[in-house]
Amino acid sequence: MSIELNTKEGHVTITNEVVATVAGGAAIECYGIVGMASKKQLRDGIAEILRKENFSKGVIVRQEDDNIFIDMYIIVSYGTKISEVAHNVQSQVKYNLEKTLGLKISSVNIYIQGVRVAQD
Repeated sequence: MSIELNTKEGHVTITNEVVATVAGGAAIECYGIVGMASKKQLRDGIAEILRKENFSKGVIVRQEDDNIFIDMYIIVSYGTKISEVAHNVQSQVKYNLEKTLGLKISSVNIYIQGVRVAQD
């Protein structure tokens, strides 16, 4: 599946993997984020952190008419205020997608898959 854009200069197709990679990259730069988690991988209360090349497994991109919805599955750091971290991720992801890809994002939904305690 991909996002189709028609401009006066021509036709642009952006795959969901590209959107997911940009969104995941923006998310992990936010304070309090340990990493991205797979949307299907939560078993036995353990969420595995995804590497950069697998961000598309932790991000769902949906398009309905002209609206684009992003669902992100993240792991946060212990001791951070989860609501603030989620809000920062939403703002950062929306900003980066609009600036980088020129997409108008309707919503960024955050799903917290786990909390990690820092290991010394």
